[in-house]
Amino acid sequence: MKTVAQALSAARARGLDRLDTHMLLTHLMQKSRSWLLANDDAVLNEEQQQLMHSLIERRASGEPVAYLLGQKEFYGLTLRVSSAVLVPRPDTETLVDWALELMRGFSAPAGVLDMGTGSGAIALALKHNLPSARVTALDASAEALEVAMHNATQLQLDVQFLQSDWWERVTGQRFNLIVSNPPYVSGDDEHLVALQHEPQMALTPGGDGLGALRHIAAGAPAHLNSGGWLLLEHGHNQAPAVTAMLVEQGFGLVTTRHDLAGIPRCTGGRLH
Repeated sequence: MKTVAQALSAARARGLDRLDTHMLLTHLMQKSRSWLLANDDAVLNEEQQQLMHSLIERRASGEPVAYLLGQKEFYGLTLRVSSAVLVPRPDTETLVDWALELMRGFSAPAGVLDMGTGSGAIALALKHNLPSARVTALDASAEALEVAMHNATQLQLDVQFLQSDWWERVTGQRFNLIVSNPPYVSGDDEHLVALQHEPQMALTPGGDGLGALRHIAAGAPAHLNSGGWLLLEHGHNQAPAVTAMLVEQGFGLVTTRHDLAGIPRCTGGRLH
């Protein structure tokens, strides 16, 4: 390949989506997509050609575009991402919307815990949109926390980070709201093959996929103030099971919300 048009042709031959290829080229050449469309005869230098070839091959192997670019937008924020964290999904914005509704209804500054924060997407979106909130975010992975702390620093958002395997190091603290997008894919789900580039521990707890959700639901009452809420993201067919977990743990007003595709995506309840 030598020109933009030839790079697009090479990517198409490897099965890449045209939009993905444009994103890679705009990142590589530091040009806008409109510039690329108007200048498809522009020549890539030798270094750019080698890098583009590498990016095409990585994308063809299934590596997410966000990892290739090193960033992903979520809830209006540009976040650094790496293979240490899941790529933030638009589906999770449903959880953020719901959390912000609740937080704005609290009489005092909300104390919020984000469990399994990954890139920090949920915690940082909440803090950015409600600066008065006291937000704590935890993850078991030191590598993930490094990414999340970098994002917090870049965005100048004051979030407290904690390395903890779920409730392990959350001692003597209570919150108004606990949110989580935990691993919930079942261990035998065929879609895991297509997600091989993302951290498996953040995708699946194995078994029926409900292990982390059960653990969070069971521990939440001891870490919530009276009247506090727990919101959980889950798989498309897991709402009935998560509803039953919350009811069993003494939560009321248990409700499920759907994402933009109409899929049951989050279930939450209020502690009596």
